[in-house]
Amino acid sequence: MQKQKHLQQMFEAVPLRYDGINRLMTLGLDQRWRRLAARRILAGSPKRILDLGAGTGDLSLILASLDEKPVITAADFSRPMLDLLQKRMEDAGLGKRIQTVEADAAELPLADSSFDAVGIAFAFRNLLWKNPNREKHLAEILRVLRPGGRFVAVETSQPVTNLWRGGFHLWMRAVAGPLGGLLSGQKAAYRYLATSAANFYPPDEIHDMLLKTGFSKAEQEPLFGGVAAIHTAIK
Repeated sequence: MQKQKHLQQMFEAVPLRYDGINRLMTLGLDQRWRRLAARRILAGSPKRILDLGAGTGDLSLILASLDEKPVITAADFSRPMLDLLQKRMEDAGLGKRIQTVEADAAELPLADSSFDAVGIAFAFRNLLWKNPNREKHLAEILRVLRPGGRFVAVETSQPVTNLWRGGFHLWMRAVAGPLGGLLSGQKAAYRYLATSAANFYPPDEIHDMLLKTGFSKAEQEPLFGGVAAIHTAIK
């Protein structure tokens, strides 16, 4: 609970420059990776989609732009982030296509089997890495998915080669984290983001976690040499 509160306070402090700094930290690749993840989410023609850890709504907005049929629910524990998402929805003329819910991922106020797909874009490590509620978060994702439903997460990962992995860790710790903290004025928040990205679990560990939770199958798709990965699992 203490870590969850700490994370919530950090993300409530960074929303105004969050998206732009993340583009800078990933050299603009994060949006390309979100679009790939969105296509994996939409592959099963879902009617109801949950964007968990939605933040300011990048994934929700991409999903809405790619397919006008699904009803999208954007859930996050940061009200300032959701307020920015609401404004972005209005600016994009999306009306009620995206519903927002302020919620703790460990206790989602959502019915069992109520979504055809659940997506997470660069918030998965916040739910798992050194988080005492890790099992609860995964169990909640499984609970709100209908049988046969699809879970897709795009997240930083661990490159396979030592050289590439070392370069990625150096970039996050020596450049991306300090630069994000300097530009945002929130050094602690970006120090955490950089550290969690550099130390997040490798794909095989995520695969085992998903199967242990109760998903029937899981697979991983490395991106940019393994700097990031798309994790897909079926209930």
